[in-house]
Amino acid sequence: MKEKAMKVVFLIAACVSILAVALICIFLFANGIPAIKEIGLFDFLTGTAWKPGNHKFGILPMILGSIYVTAGALIVGVPIGILTAVFLAKYCPKKWYRILKGGVDLLAGIPSVVYGFFGLVVLVPMVRDTFGGNGNSILTASLLLGIMILPTIIETSEAAIQAVPDKYYEGALALGATHERSVYRTVVPAAKSGILAGIILGVGRAIGETMAVIMIAGNQARMPAGLLKGVRTLTANIVIEMGYAADLHREALIATGVVLFVFILIINLLFSILKNRSKGKSDKKGWVRRLVLRFSRKKEAAK
Repeated sequence: MKEKAMKVVFLIAACVSILAVALICIFLFANGIPAIKEIGLFDFLTGTAWKPGNHKFGILPMILGSIYVTAGALIVGVPIGILTAVFLAKYCPKKWYRILKGGVDLLAGIPSVVYGFFGLVVLVPMVRDTFGGNGNSILTASLLLGIMILPTIIETSEAAIQAVPDKYYEGALALGATHERSVYRTVVPAAKSGILAGIILGVGRAIGETMAVIMIAGNQARMPAGLLKGVRTLTANIVIEMGYAADLHREALIATGVVLFVFILIINLLFSILKNRSKGKSDKKGWVRRLVLRFSRKKEAAK
């Protein structure tokens, strides 16, 4: 009886989750599509001028701004995050693990506005004094977002690496590989799917971040002109102007949310395709890991 009741509870929870996603999609598309039709899809996506007072609603500067800032965050965050995850999973001494793990967890719990203050007080002057400009730029936003996505990438990647069976590592050592080679050529490739999942979550965090970006990116609704120039992202555009927007202006901002939603779906689709391709390639090259596992089983049988 209890099992049936729990099944019903789980079913209801799943249905509520699906319903929430469906309602969000219905709201976005029901309010955004009419605005896109009125403005024109081509003018809306490729227009370079965002001047609601003149009925110009081109979001290309914000699209490029989001792409540049997210790409910069990935360049900063992905290598550091993956290497940190490998260190925590395979290299970190036990006495340091709790301290470092607690620091990573603390990074995940810091509010976005605090990150924004850190960027405003530390990163903006640092970039201004080092590279010139006023400091409110794509580079500054990329550095800050790279720091913000670190906990997501580190925790997901570390969990994926620790989930790899120890037989992979032990078998590689038995075949004569060094500790570093066993980790980077056997364990990390085996955890590739989990690492990619962490990167996807990091992309979602970076492209959806608003408060911290507003505080340090400059927020100029114009075409990006360089790493040291200001930029406005899609999310920042919505938050800055939604408070006083009305009529077509408000609908255009909702349509911007539709574009952002579709953008994230495309990113997830591309990563899924990449994951499937890499899985196919790893299956073709999986004879090394199969050999390692076979050797490990023979070693256990001999014991």
